[in-house]
Amino acid sequence: MKTSNFLKAWATFTGTIIGVGIFGLPYVAMKAGFFVVLFYFFVIVFLAIVIHSLLGEVARDTHKIARVPGYAEEYLGKKAKNFSFVVSSLSLIGALLAYLIIGGEFLYLFLKNYLGGPVILYTLLFFLFGAFLIYRGIEIISRFELAMLIVFVLILLFFLWRAIPFIKFENFLTFNPQFLTFPYGVILFSLWGMALIPEVKEMVERDRKKLRWVILLGILSAALCYLIFIFAILGASGLKTSENAISGFAFTVGDQIIVVGYLFGLITTFTSFITLGLTLKKIFWYDFKLPKEISWFLTCFIPLFLYFLGFKNFIEVIGFTGAIALGLESIIVIFIYKNFIQKRFQRPTPWWLYPLIIALIIGIGFEIIYFFSK
Repeated sequence: MKTSNFLKAWATFTGTIIGVGIFGLPYVAMKAGFFVVLFYFFVIVFLAIVIHSLLGEVARDTHKIARVPGYAEEYLGKKAKNFSFVVSSLSLIGALLAYLIIGGEFLYLFLKNYLGGPVILYTLLFFLFGAFLIYRGIEIISRFELAMLIVFVLILLFFLWRAIPFIKFENFLTFNPQFLTFPYGVILFSLWGMALIPEVKEMVERDRKKLRWVILLGILSAALCYLIFIFAILGASGLKTSENAISGFAFTVGDQIIVVGYLFGLITTFTSFITLGLTLKKIFWYDFKLPKEISWFLTCFIPLFLYFLGFKNFIEVIGFTGAIALGLESIIVIFIYKNFIQKRFQRPTPWWLYPLIIALIIGIGFEIIYFFSK
């Protein structure tokens, strides 16, 4: 397999993981405490690598084009497929809604001084461009994964460089036990790229070793970028850290960085909106055999409908999506893997799968506790 294929697979996977979650992380760290978030990162990075690797093993040795619902039908049955379809759809719809919320906000902040108008107008503009590309099915974004990831890293390093003179150590010492469970869902959401595993499998030509390395390096690369971003934004902004990270940071270090910041946000949110939108469309289209046009309509307009219903707090959206929808999807993947190894290799269930399930159930409980303690 060519090295360029490996780099493309790594860039696609890493670029899809790095999405809207990055902008909520400094705010979460400010609320709960930097070292609380650091602890969550160590735990959730390990959890994410294991769960993604389990799905990678299933995808590699299952000779069908499918997503999690398709694998659930193969190894768990029709009812499990239907339940998995609901859970996977909710996780992707939640992600698309989050991208719509913050992407529209970034577009508004980027252009409002030139064009004026309300934020909802820019949200619709963001939606229309994204929906058009998802409808056409042109994965043009995927042709420039590595270049865009390099641009992302350069902007991130620029942020760090601008932040260094303003960073104060005391900004990392905050702690609020009221928000102790707050980071879990947001961090889990920010590290998730399971929807891309089937594509990555094809990119590395079903090479098990390469697939494992893409998953490992992709998640670790995303986590490192996130920690650098948290260090720069929280370290400089402190208690002025905003929910979208950029506004509070610009207030601290100077408005001249704000254009770069909003452009950074647009690149990150729009590319992932397209990639995940295409993935959800394929779930409707391939796994549930819906017509292509209906699959596109459901993919694009359900998040827009939820937006107009009033679901506009993107941190709450990604927290709920991460802890509950992705938590349930991960439990499904574990059971898929359990039946997969029994069916394909006649091997007993590894004992360590059960602690993983317990950890994910605890994470769902964390989100419920936070929701009712607000």
